[in-house]
Parts: sequence; C-alpha cells; structure tokens
Amino acid sequence: MTAADTAFAGSIPARYDHSLGPLLFEPYAKIVAERASAFAPGRILETAAGTGIVTEALHCTLPEAEIVATDLNQAMLDVASRKIQSDRVRFQAADALDLPFADGEFDLVVCQFGVMFYPDKVRGNAEARRVLRNGGHYLVAIWDELDRNPVSQAISRAVAAEFPADPPRFIERAPFSYADKDRIERDLRSAGFTDIAVETVPIASRVDAHEAAYGMCCGSPLTAEIEERGPGAVERAAKAAEAALADYDGKDVPMSAILVSARK
Repeated sequence: MTAADTAFAGSIPARYDHSLGPLLFEPYAKIVAERASAFAPGRILETAAGTGIVTEALHCTLPEAEIVATDLNQAMLDVASRKIQSDRVRFQAADALDLPFADGEFDLVVCQFGVMFYPDKVRGNAEARRVLRNGGHYLVAIWDELDRNPVSQAISRAVAAEFPADPPRFIERAPFSYADKDRIERDLRSAGFTDIAVETVPIASRVDAHEAAYGMCCGSPLTAEIEERGPGAVERAAKAAEAALADYDGKDVPMSAILVSARK
C-alpha cells in the first residue's frame, strides 16, 4: 500500500462518484443499508464514507437515525455534502485508525470498501469497536477476489498490458487485496469483536464500458499511478480499458463482495 493508494484529489472525487458509483458502489450500498436497518440503530458512524453513496442509502432506509459520515479525504466529503443535506447527517474528516469520538457513542459502525485500504486493519477494527456501545454492531463490506469481479479484472489486465515494462498494480494491491475470510475474521477477533458472520454476496451490475474504464483510470487512485508513466498515459490506459470491456457493455455482469457483521 502506498500513500497514492488513498489519494482522492482534484477532479477525481466527482468522476469517481459519477462513473464508478452506479456500477460498483450503489448496488452494495442498498444491501448494506438493508442489513443496517435490521439493527434499528439510532446513531450511526460511517468510516471511509467517500462521496456518500452508503450514507445516502442509510439515510433513505433509516431516515430517523443520526449519521456521522467520516473519511480521510475532505475532497470526497465535499462531494457527499453537496448531495445529502439533512439535519440528521453530518460529515466530518477523520482517520478511521484514530477516531475523534468518545467510547460507546454509536449503535452501529459501517464501512463499505474501505477496510482494504487501512494500513493497520486490526487497529481500524479496534477503533470501530471502541466507539460502539456494548451490544453495538459493526457492518463491513470488502471486495472479494479479483477473479470474481470480471470488470475490475479486465481493466487491471488492460492497463497492465499497456505498460508491460512497469505495469500499474493499484487494483490488485489495494481494493482487491483483502479477500481472505480467515484473515478477516482473525483481524476482527484480534480487535475484540465477537459474534462474527462472514459471507460472500454475489450480485450483478449493468456495465457502461466507457464510464467504467474512464472512471477507474481517471477517477480513482489508479490515476496517479498511471500518470507516472508519462504524458498521455491516462488516456491510453482508459482507451485500452474501454476496449477490454467492449463485450460487457450494456450487460449485467457479476460482482462479488464479502459482507461482515460483528457485535461488541
């Protein structure tokens, strides 16, 4: 993991939200919000909230709940705050490994597709547990293996083939690097959690080849890694990725994530 792997700056947050949100994040956000509603939480903390895709789903599903949505990157939260304006939702920049909240403040902590980026996953889990009340729940979504996510795999391969001497490896190195269920459960237990449930949740999502390719290559931390390959590298990579997705365009394509719940 590098510092660039968590960099969302400039035009990246808006592109990420527009191009990748409908394909990758909104389908699982609905599932996460439905699972969250079963816990009937009054106060929710979301870590790694990004552009507020899960925040919005939680607010729609649990309109009376108070939600504090946090992220390390203020630029991502700026996009989120423009989309969601409610006296029940507050956005705050915060490091998930060092949360600025008191012990036991929340009924539920939610994190969708963020734990993979934590440099210390046990510490991040432990912080989530610390701010939960006794009996509170932790709900986490993590990407499954890359080969179970063909759109992301096709983009990764296409970008790597475009720069064979020095292939960008962000996709494998970061978002799809933490799919070992035994390790996930072990890290949660090390953080003090009990009643842990780990399940694979496969779904399908409609692909727009252009948006997926340009979203990943121009709207994610992969962008900075590609830019290091020289002038014009991002456009080259995006075109190669779009060509690699041609057979998927307009079709419902499988995705797979791991959904984890645990109780304090």
